[in-house]
Amino acid sequence: MVQLSILSGKSAGGNHIIRRFPYSIGRARENNLCLDEAGIWDRHLTLVFQREEGFTMETLAEALATVNGQPQKSARLRNGDIISLGSAKLQFWLAPVPLRGLHLREMLVWLIVAAVLASEMALIYLVGS
Repeated sequence: MVQLSILSGKSAGGNHIIRRFPYSIGRARENNLCLDEAGIWDRHLTLVFQREEGFTMETLAEALATVNGQPQKSARLRNGDIISLGSAKLQFWLAPVPLRGLHLREMLVWLIVAAVLASEMALIYLVGS
């Protein structure tokens, strides 16, 4: 999963978790992330995931975006990159992975340890008598 943190604009401070790709960003409501900021086109850019390339950003039409201050039409994204489009700034992050509860597995391990300990004590009792 990927997380976009909005650093500037009307939605500053917001975070968006991306679970499916391609992910479109722009002014139009049809986009996955709709930003109503100056300088943002209806369909400004798309984030894409490809196994060979990783995460990439591709601007659409004549739209302009920068990655870490460098103008880009297409760029490979890395953790922490700052994407500027129009007057908005977004930070690209790999989202933290939610951990599953391990209570059942831990309980099973302790039950096995208790069973081994009980069988060892039974063997000591039987051998000692």
